[in-house]
Amino acid sequence: MGTEESGGVSKRQRLDEQSSASGIENPLVPYNDVDDEEEDFERGRTANGGGRVEENRGQVVAAENGEEEEEEEEEDLYGEENSLEKRKSQFEPRADCPYLDTVNRQVLDFDFEKFCSVSLSNLNVYACLVCGKYYQGRGKKSHAYTHSLEAGHHVYVNLRTEKVYCLPDGYEIIDPSLDDIRHVLNPRFTRDQVKQLDKNRQWSRALDGSDYLPGMVGLNNIKETDFVNVTIQSLMRVTPLRNFFLIPENYQHCKSPLVQRYGELTRKIWHARNFKGQVSPHEFLQAVMKASKKRFRIGQQSDPVEFMAWLLNTLHTNLRTLKKNNSIIYECFQGELEVVKEIPNKAITEKKENGNDQIDGGAGNDIFTETSRMPFLMLGLDLPPPPLFKDVMEKNIIPQVPLFNILKKFDGETVTEVVRPRVARMKYRVIRLPQYLILHMQRFKKNNFFIEKNPTLVNFPVKNLELKDFIPLPMPKENERLRSKYDLIADIVHDGKPNEGFYRVFVQRKSEELWYEMQDLHVSETLPQMVALSEAYLQIYEQQQ
Repeated sequence: MGTEESGGVSKRQRLDEQSSASGIENPLVPYNDVDDEEEDFERGRTANGGGRVEENRGQVVAAENGEEEEEEEEEDLYGEENSLEKRKSQFEPRADCPYLDTVNRQVLDFDFEKFCSVSLSNLNVYACLVCGKYYQGRGKKSHAYTHSLEAGHHVYVNLRTEKVYCLPDGYEIIDPSLDDIRHVLNPRFTRDQVKQLDKNRQWSRALDGSDYLPGMVGLNNIKETDFVNVTIQSLMRVTPLRNFFLIPENYQHCKSPLVQRYGELTRKIWHARNFKGQVSPHEFLQAVMKASKKRFRIGQQSDPVEFMAWLLNTLHTNLRTLKKNNSIIYECFQGELEVVKEIPNKAITEKKENGNDQIDGGAGNDIFTETSRMPFLMLGLDLPPPPLFKDVMEKNIIPQVPLFNILKKFDGETVTEVVRPRVARMKYRVIRLPQYLILHMQRFKKNNFFIEKNPTLVNFPVKNLELKDFIPLPMPKENERLRSKYDLIADIVHDGKPNEGFYRVFVQRKSEELWYEMQDLHVSETLPQMVALSEAYLQIYEQQQ
């Protein structure tokens, strides 16, 4: 061993002499130099005091994973000036990395969780830009360093700081040609770009040559997660909500992983420089599973109405300011109802026994009425029951009902019978309209044995839904006009049997007012007439300004 080493040193001296003779510094930094440096470094450390060494060895995580702090610490401990210079010259950033042509953009995918593929840790993770895999650390004993030696892959990006390094040499690479990778890793938007989004008619091109529309990209169905995909695609059409999440400064105070992941997903969907024309909502789904305590999870079909309600409420809870109970969610979707509840006398006497006396005996002695105001994020509409018997042709007639008929539930006069929590008759009246109105048709009914689906078609206008013609609305304040006209922007549809089936969504693209049908990865242009013929399940309407 000793002879080899001395042979190596003398060879290197010869090389240095040759290069100094020719007036050129040796441009190649051999890997062995790193080992020599380690020895110098150890010598310098023992000279500075052995106790310090042991102390540093005790700091497990930083030492194992080769963090940048370790490098700084080492520099502090350096004893000899020349070794410090040597180290600086080796680790200062370089613009002329010889391995940049090995970067393979086709294999890069930053949609998955940022975990090391070996240790499954999420601390200090790097992506190999040659094969796309994630590895931890940059130090001598780290997985990324080992991978660089084993596979000969030399270019890595830190997934948090977005700095690019060459391993095993360890220097940072400064090269503007890598900016497109940084943009895909973490898409950014300026406020001006956000304002222009709805005017943009340009298609973008992915690396594989396919074209896609920013904001109209397909979402991966990981396993029965179409209920999440249709909900996300619908909410992406709500302009103020989208604009809020495109700029991370708006919610940087919020530590909730769900909010951060939703923001990341929004930015990826609307980004015009993606490497591929689809996005995988993997990280967002992980955050959903955690936040909902596995109520919504990968591999189990759920109801988009339940998911939408849960998501909006959870985002609001995480985003609201402490002083006033307000958030971007309430600004977009919150309206208010006046609820008149008529309770039969028997229930009243029970209520009085329980000590609740906030009731006025309005209608005789038999019925007591109770009036309250109630905020809402979405309105549920009841469909008329389908016919029980088949017609002459042995076919069930699919009944149709105009949207205006089922909206009468909210005219303040139509009575809705409720059984739970106690028998009562309810009357609802809208007293404040939201900027974005979410309606859901209650198609599914659960009984003791199975779930039934009501196939009734609802006839609704795609543009100019004028609410004031059908339900009484509050008078606007002075200097304000009544905004009661709405346009449809998203329509979620359920196809198939109640327990199986799948969801798809029709959404409108603002810049050209064209309609698109989206089902997971499939995105295709469609006619507005097709939207009106679908079995609508959940709709979002936008108030005309």
